[in-house]
Amino acid sequence: MENEERTALNTFWHNLRAVPVDLYRAMFRGGAPVTDRTRSSFVFGNVFLHLHSVRTHLWSLRWSATMGLGIITTAAFLITLVTGVLLMFYYKPYPDVAYHSIKDIHFIVPTGRFIRNIHRWAANVMVVAVILHMARAFYTASYRKPREFNWLIGWGLLVTTLALSFTGYLLPWDQLAYWAITIGANIAQSPREITDAMGITEWMDIGGLQREILLGSDIVGEESLIRFYLLHVMILPIVMAMLMAVHFWRIRKDGGLAKPADVNERVSVSQPEHYPVFTEEPKKTYQLAAVVKGRTPAVGSGPENTVPSMPHLFYAELGILMFTTLICVALALVSDAPLKELANPLVPENPAKAPWYFLGLQEIVSFSAFMGGIGIPMLCWIGLGLIPFLDKETEGTGEWFGGPGGRRLALWSMVYGFATSIAVEAFAIRFGWLREWFPDVPQLVITFLNPGTVITALYAGYSIWALRRFNSTRAGALALFTCFLCGFIVLTVIGTYFRGPNWVFFWSPADWKAH
Repeated sequence: MENEERTALNTFWHNLRAVPVDLYRAMFRGGAPVTDRTRSSFVFGNVFLHLHSVRTHLWSLRWSATMGLGIITTAAFLITLVTGVLLMFYYKPYPDVAYHSIKDIHFIVPTGRFIRNIHRWAANVMVVAVILHMARAFYTASYRKPREFNWLIGWGLLVTTLALSFTGYLLPWDQLAYWAITIGANIAQSPREITDAMGITEWMDIGGLQREILLGSDIVGEESLIRFYLLHVMILPIVMAMLMAVHFWRIRKDGGLAKPADVNERVSVSQPEHYPVFTEEPKKTYQLAAVVKGRTPAVGSGPENTVPSMPHLFYAELGILMFTTLICVALALVSDAPLKELANPLVPENPAKAPWYFLGLQEIVSFSAFMGGIGIPMLCWIGLGLIPFLDKETEGTGEWFGGPGGRRLALWSMVYGFATSIAVEAFAIRFGWLREWFPDVPQLVITFLNPGTVITALYAGYSIWALRRFNSTRAGALALFTCFLCGFIVLTVIGTYFRGPNWVFFWSPADWKAH
């Protein structure tokens, strides 16, 4: 009996000492990922990595193929998520205490200012990265079949990113936040420009309904803060996570990243710095006992010129995550998140400006609230969504500026896009517009004939010229997208740096008149 107890006790201590090893084996049942089989098991058995393909093509690992923009966006989202949760421990979402809680975070809570700075900069990095990522997908024609649906998911991710950043803008409840959100609410209310001109606002107030849905009230107040807080910390992050999961999953199901048709000829077969195609001899052989009808992304693709996603893709993603974190931390150390005085509805900011990514819209809104806030953005939104279904060509897929016209067309489109928007804006700033020339002109005329619509019409005309010149839908889309991207940059820069009190153009803030 004594021997049995001693044996049981020894077994207990032996099992206790083996807990770390057993725990590791329970978590990673395939063993160390040193062969193709164990690397595959590592990807399949990981809740996050299983969204990846087991093997990744060498072309997709090139920096020039994606520049890591998708991973940068994901990394920035994770950074904002973690820092946002930390800020939630101290933030109070009520107008009478929200501002003071932000001041406590900024001046009293240990490392509070640093965490808030990282949160703010990561959000800005995410907005910039998602815009550039969308541009990269467009310029490499990565929206084409079978990736049409994933392009729409990506477009949804862009909108959700902007919504996340916009809803977080109000939470500090200072003057900057209050009046920026007021500008945003006025943009949402812009359909009143049409209904007022038609005299039907009393019966059909679409703009007022949009404003009330956004704010939960007629004014920016307690209901708005609670609504924005709920959207910012719960609803929109859940939507973002769901869209990102579908986005990554569809990349795998659609055959990976878009690649040129002759990609295997472009990539060297023997590259000594990479693992060979197979790192262990197959122990079984199989044969195909079925006839496959139709076409899928996997048909005609083999393991040649591919490497295991673990470690190549996994390590690349970790490297980009570390790089993004470094950028956010560095920016947080040199630039503090803004915090002005407590929000005061009786003392408006002059100039009151929306968040920087909406300043291009605000510039157009200054000419026409409806076309700048609803009309032109809606045309862009619909146009971008239709691109995969209008461009069904195959030439240039997976290549930068691929397709008829190519880089030369993109370059001339950039020149035309910048020149047109600068010229129209300069004319409107120097000579005014219809209201200054004809004070009694009907509002509907100004709504549909203003600098924003003129720029849009000139861009559309140039796109039609490119389509006919190269007899290609892709060429027309390339010209139009490039022009609108250039116009967005010009309008954003003007709204950010050259608009002063009463939205008057100034070359420098030093020229602002005292007020």
